[in-house]
Amino acid sequence: MSLTASDLNDLEVALADRLYLQIAGWHLYLGDAGLAQALAIECAARLDQGAGVCARQALEAVQVPIGGGATRLPLARLVPSGQLRDLEEVLAPFCR
Repeated sequence: MSLTASDLNDLEVALADRLYLQIAGWHLYLGDAGLAQALAIECAARLDQGAGVCARQALEAVQVPIGGGATRLPLARLVPSGQLRDLEEVLAPFCR
C-alpha cells in the first residue's frame, strides 16, 4: 500500500504532535526532534502489514543519532510503551 504525498504529509503531522521521546523524564515530541518525517516514511512502507506490526517495525527501523551521531539507537528504545499504542491508533486509518 502506498500513500499519496498529501496522506504522507498528514501522517507526518499526526506523528509530530502526538508521539515523543522520553529521556530522563523529559518529553521531546518527534516534530521538535526532526524525526516525524523519517517515522512517517518507515510507516508508509509497512502499512500493508497492519497497524501493530507496522508500528513496531517502523520504530525499530528509525535510527536516532545520540551524542553528535557517534551512537545510534532505534527509536523504539526511546519512546515509552504507551506511545506504541498511540502510534498504532494513528496508523489504523491509513491501513484500511
